[in-house]
Amino acid sequence: MHRRTFGKLAGASVFSAILADLPADDAPLEGVEAFAAALAGYPAINDDPSPAALSIARLDAAVAAAKRNYQDCKYSTVINSLPALLADLRNACTTYDADARLQAEALSAEAHHVAASILLKLDHEGLAWLAADRSMQAARRSQDLTIIGSSARIITHALMNDGHHGAATKTASTYAERIDHDIDQRTPDFLSVYGALLLRGAVAAGQRSDRHTAATLLDEAEDAGRELGGDYNHRWTAFGPTNVQLHRVNIALQLGDAGAAIQHARAVDLNRIPLTERKATLLIDTSRALTQWGKHDKTYDVLRFAHQLAPEEISARPAVHRMLGDLMATAPPSIKRQLKEFTTEIGVRL
Repeated sequence: MHRRTFGKLAGASVFSAILADLPADDAPLEGVEAFAAALAGYPAINDDPSPAALSIARLDAAVAAAKRNYQDCKYSTVINSLPALLADLRNACTTYDADARLQAEALSAEAHHVAASILLKLDHEGLAWLAADRSMQAARRSQDLTIIGSSARIITHALMNDGHHGAATKTASTYAERIDHDIDQRTPDFLSVYGALLLRGAVAAGQRSDRHTAATLLDEAEDAGRELGGDYNHRWTAFGPTNVQLHRVNIALQLGDAGAAIQHARAVDLNRIPLTERKATLLIDTSRALTQWGKHDKTYDVLRFAHQLAPEEISARPAVHRMLGDLMATAPPSIKRQLKEFTTEIGVRL
C-alpha cells in the first residue's frame, strides 16, 4: 500500500488491508507546566472562584468533557483545560460537606486520573505520580469503592511506567480482589472497573514476562467482559470483550510474541472499538509487532493510518517518536525516505 493509494481507504478496511496478506500536523504538546502548578496547589490558579464555578453539575460536566477529550485523543484540549479544573475541584472539596463533598472528591479522583494518564503519555513521570496519588487520595475520601478501584488503575499504570512491574501486578490484583469482595452488587460500573483493573494487572505481568499471571488475569477479565455482556464505556473504562482482545495484542507484544500479537490483531474488528484512543493504541501496538516481524512497509502504513485517525497520539508522544526512530534505523532505504517525509510533514524530529 503506497502513499498515493493510502487515502482512498478508510475505517476498518485500511487495517484489514494492511494485515491481509501477512503470513499465518501537529507540534509536540505544550502547557504541561500548568499541571505542576495545579497539582502543587499554587494559589494563583482559581483561588477565588465564583459559586457557579464550583457547582457540582458544572464540575461533573467539565470532568466528563475532559474524559471524553482524552478518549478522543484531543490531548492539547485536555492540557489547556484541565489545570484550572483541578484547582476548582480542590476548592470544591474544601467548600462542600456531606454528600456534596463526597461527590466533589469522586470528581477530583476522576480528573486527577485523566491528568496522570496524559502526563504518562507525555513521559512526565514525576508529575504523573503526583496526579495518580492525588487521584487515589480523593477516591478514598469519596468512600466509593468503584472510584477507588478506578484510581488503583492509574496507580498501577504509574508503577508500570516507572519499571515496578511486580508491584504494579500486585496492586492491580489486590485492589481487584478487594472491590470484588466488598461490593454488594455486580453492576455494569463495577464489572467495568473490575475488568479494566484486571487488564492493567495483566499488562504489568506481561511486562515482567510472567506469562502465567498475565494469562490468568486476562482470562478473569474475559469472564468479566462476558458477564458485562458487551463493549461499553462505563466509568470511562472502554471495557468489554473487545478491549480484552486489544490487551491480548499488547501482552503478546510485551512477551516478544510478534506473530501471536498479529494474530490477535487480525481478530479485532476495528469498527467495534468506539473510542479513538483505544483504536490508536491497537494500531501502535500492531506497528510494534510488525516492526518486530520485520514488516517495515506495513509498519509505516499502519502508522500513517494511526496519524489520520489520531494525529496527537503520533505527533505528541515521545514513546511513539522513539518507535519511529527505531523504524528509521532498521527500515530499508525506500521506507526510510517515506518515513522521513512523513515525520517532517507531522513535525516530528528523529
